[in-house]
Amino acid sequence: MAKNDYNPDVLNCIANLSNDEVFTPPALVNQMLDTLPPELFANPETTFLDPFCKSGVFLREIVKRLDKGLAQQIPDRRQRIDHILHRQVFGIALTELTSLLSRRSVYCSKNASGKHSVAHFDTPQGNIRYTPMQHTWQGEKCRFCGASKVVYDRGEQAETYAYQFIHTEKPKTIFNMQFDVIIGNPPYQLDDGGFGASAKAIYPLFVEQSIKLNPRYLCMIIPARWYAGGKDLEDFRDDMLIDNRIRVIHDFPDASECFPGVEIKGGVCYFLWEKENKGDVCVYTHRGNHIVSSMSRKLKEKNCTSFIRQNEAISILHKVQNFKEKSFSEIVFPAMTFGIRTFVKTFDRDSPAKGYTKVYAQKNIGYIETNKITNGKNFINKWKVIVPEAIGAGDMSKDIVKPILCEPNSINTETYIMNGPYNTKEEAENAISYIKTKFFHLMLGLKKITQHTTNKVYSLVPLQDFSEPWTDEKLYKKYGLTQEEIAFIESMIRPME
Repeated sequence: MAKNDYNPDVLNCIANLSNDEVFTPPALVNQMLDTLPPELFANPETTFLDPFCKSGVFLREIVKRLDKGLAQQIPDRRQRIDHILHRQVFGIALTELTSLLSRRSVYCSKNASGKHSVAHFDTPQGNIRYTPMQHTWQGEKCRFCGASKVVYDRGEQAETYAYQFIHTEKPKTIFNMQFDVIIGNPPYQLDDGGFGASAKAIYPLFVEQSIKLNPRYLCMIIPARWYAGGKDLEDFRDDMLIDNRIRVIHDFPDASECFPGVEIKGGVCYFLWEKENKGDVCVYTHRGNHIVSSMSRKLKEKNCTSFIRQNEAISILHKVQNFKEKSFSEIVFPAMTFGIRTFVKTFDRDSPAKGYTKVYAQKNIGYIETNKITNGKNFINKWKVIVPEAIGAGDMSKDIVKPILCEPNSINTETYIMNGPYNTKEEAENAISYIKTKFFHLMLGLKKITQHTTNKVYSLVPLQDFSEPWTDEKLYKKYGLTQEEIAFIESMIRPME
């Protein structure tokens, strides 16, 4: 190909507005469109809505497919494009800027009523709407999206991020019509005014609002942390897990395979929801830019409060559950067990002395007066094991738990979480031998979707008898794992250093 034939898609090159508003690459858009029945694009009555337009790429690619699919029914291309743009594709932009960009992508003009628009509308917005909105404050939060008044109540000159689609109780009134397909990539989160980089997930609101519109098909790409973790996602997760209209999930543990250069801890997924087609979900796992596994299965496993993203782990989970053992989470305590914050910088002493207790902190070890410890006093003189509360980024193939033996007369800051207590040093060391196994890491990884490793994340890890040490070989034999199941664990979990 000659150099002057190179014609890159500008929507592949555009920079993201922020980590929360990520532009969707055209190739990914077409992968999502491929999940829809092809006949939709050959029907002149099918209607499509992107209620979170940013670049207009979803609508643009839909127009391309309709242009091809309706060629025989509407032979005149000008009439065909005019019909598609007026009657079949609709959008709601997130901001004024993205409304202009979306119209430019779809109509070839930011002004749909202007002379350069490929289809003439009576209004500048055409079928890609943008209406400036304000948050509705109830106390310190917006009653629609939960945004913090401190952060987002900043006057009309600044962007409010009060998205029209989720700031109404009647989304149908925006267009007053029924849509066959709702598809897109919604904003993911908003600063909620909490400590540090605290943020509230808002993509569930877009999913729920879309389902309220009762489309035939819903296809969206969202963060995968809803599977098992995430702040305030419990109700959304419960609703998703029992919704047997979710028929397809494409799972990407590494979000950069969808959005190059963007880090989204826990990865992302896109799903297809079908109103009139209930049943099992077909789960496709992507790694290294290709599908490495696929399986048709239940979205919610028995006695599970999370979605198991690894297809190959389902049979292993069933074998473990058949033993009906207690959960390791029963001996895992909160990070603030002893009431010592992560950011403690000074200790009473740097060396041991009578009346002082050893403290395992984030980057060092020190000693504080024992009488200053107000929480967890009954654990101070017990053998314990501590592990970091934050580990990796939610990828079981990379996140290694490194346990530390915590002897009597020692405690930890909230950097760590404690398990135990154990009556003897031998029991604690046997617990460490278990934590170091690949089997333990696999069972932990079934619920660990982000860097945080709280008590709940350990719920699928079975509790063992710590009067004896544990190895992977011993655990594989105990649970009757096949060579194929063992090979999966060995391939997924890297060895402990």
